[in-house]
Amino acid sequence: MAEQFETVDEYISSFPDDVRAILEEIRATIRKAAPGTDEKISYQMPTITLNGHNVAHFAAWKDHIAVYPIPDGDEAFEAEIAPFRSVRSTARFPLTDPVPYDLVGRMVALLAAQRANDTA
Repeated sequence: MAEQFETVDEYISSFPDDVRAILEEIRATIRKAAPGTDEKISYQMPTITLNGHNVAHFAAWKDHIAVYPIPDGDEAFEAEIAPFRSVRSTARFPLTDPVPYDLVGRMVALLAAQRANDTA
């Protein structure tokens, strides 16, 4: 049976140092990009919430870090996210390449703004 996590800290600490560092940087990027959001474990992965509603998820896998969902964006955003786009509106960032943290921040800021508009 898969490991069950109660907190985001537990989730992140379950990974090797190199992956843990990436997850911590993604977490910090998200906090900066979407102030006022909270975090929890949902679907056994870190989940960012706003006013009790899920905004975004991030997770480490064998060969990549995933952040989802991908928000709707302008043409420039769509072009930038295209190389990382995967099934079901998932952005996959290979562990062998530098993670574009600025892009992750923009993704989450867009998602938080869209969620804020949905719940307003």
